[in-house]
Amino acid sequence: MTDLTDLGIAGIRDGVRDGSFKAREVADAFIVKVSQAKALNAFLVETPEHAIAAATAADTARAAGETLKPLAGVPIGMKDLFCTKGVTTTAASHILEGFTPTYESSVSQNLWDAGAGMLGKLNMDQFAMGSSNETSAFGNVASPYLGEALDDQNAMVDQLTMPNPKDFNRNHIRVGNRWHKKLAPGGSSGGSSSAVAARLCPGATGTDTGGSIRQPAAFTGISGIKPTYGRCSRWGTIAFASSLDQAGPMARDVKDCAILLEAMAGFDSKDGTSLQLDVPKWEAGLSGNLNGLRVGIPKEYRVDGMPEEIEALWQQGIDWLKDAGATIVEVSLPHTKYALPAYYIIAPAEASSNLARYDGVRYGIRDLPTGAGLQDMYAATRADGFGPEVKRRIMIGTYVLSAGFYDAYYTQAQKVRTLIARDFERAWETCDVLLTPTAPSAAFALGEKSADPIAMYLNDVFTVPSSLAGLPAMSVPGGLDKQGLPLGLQIIGKPLDEQGVLNAGLAIEQRAGFTARPEAWW
Repeated sequence: MTDLTDLGIAGIRDGVRDGSFKAREVADAFIVKVSQAKALNAFLVETPEHAIAAATAADTARAAGETLKPLAGVPIGMKDLFCTKGVTTTAASHILEGFTPTYESSVSQNLWDAGAGMLGKLNMDQFAMGSSNETSAFGNVASPYLGEALDDQNAMVDQLTMPNPKDFNRNHIRVGNRWHKKLAPGGSSGGSSSAVAARLCPGATGTDTGGSIRQPAAFTGISGIKPTYGRCSRWGTIAFASSLDQAGPMARDVKDCAILLEAMAGFDSKDGTSLQLDVPKWEAGLSGNLNGLRVGIPKEYRVDGMPEEIEALWQQGIDWLKDAGATIVEVSLPHTKYALPAYYIIAPAEASSNLARYDGVRYGIRDLPTGAGLQDMYAATRADGFGPEVKRRIMIGTYVLSAGFYDAYYTQAQKVRTLIARDFERAWETCDVLLTPTAPSAAFALGEKSADPIAMYLNDVFTVPSSLAGLPAMSVPGGLDKQGLPLGLQIIGKPLDEQGVLNAGLAIEQRAGFTARPEAWW
């Protein structure tokens, strides 16, 4: 029989329904996989009891002849940004270490109501701030793909030239007689992308503020979609930037993403930004036939210094969509070049407001030096609890919101955001979806960019514009670079047109025939 952990969400769901195997068998297989993959550091908390309870309920319902729930028998991973009742939720930050919510986030509750079980809480960049999953207070997540191989002599040279030689063992792994560089799984949903690519779970939740579903999906050769802002409730999801944060699914193919998104989405009266709309039947509407679809190619996305492999994959994606029946048109998004600087003003500004609640008073850690006053406690708690990247963004955000700088920076960034949204509106007059690369490179080595925040931020250059406009966007794997590392293609759609995005993604998936998978070293 096929290894159950090689099955995706649809395969597990359908197999449980038709009796090919029991849900408990599936849960047990994934629980073992998770327990054996500590080297990836993808899971912060393992919850086998939750997965077993959901599986038992599915098997009991089937034995009684009851109609099974949409995700009955499907175990998933939950990004640690979603509050889970009775299960530690930290946003991968020391300041929330030990915090156990007494309530369930709306997205996770929707998934449990659909019959899914939870294998555990997934590691991430601290408070979702990062592009490599190196800002977690609980250690880096490693991609299941390995980087450059080094013999002992080159490994020694590499170690001696590192600013901190102790980082060598953290960022390298010995496999056989060679050392390999560990690769970043992308961020902030790096635990989710690593776990799905390594077959530790068939699907996982992610969140996307400026590309945190799409970029890690591209780095690890899986699919992930950020729906229209407001499709998924933000209630019970720890906030980073409230006008940008949006939950979405990550899985190994487009169909599985559609299935998960149907379960996650829906109106929530507890979230003032939630869209009061029925959830479409995205899985039933999937079609790779794109006859009549107009695909826009934004000329501004051809950035200087883009690797030839990314350019070639983009052209290949254009050819695939033509083959599926689409018409290709060039479009202009003239304010694209301002998207990244605008994002890194707006997002930190919102973060500085959202993270002000972590003061050592109500929950999380409290650092109270002897003889300290209230302000001293605030300062000590935040200094101890927040990591360097979170502190950097809080400081930037506080600065741009301060008197004398609010109009010069924050107000101007919001005006640019409006212009970027207007660019997309004009593009929709001549096209239905846009095709771009997902990221400007394949996965880079852990530690390679962590000392240069600007280089790290540039990873979001292709994903940030659609986030600022609140548009649905998806990454699907398109091929491999010369080192055998995955590369992704991004589809951006009109507001509420997740179906168009999914269908274009499916057309690429069908033609790319992407079957690469990492070899287990963990």
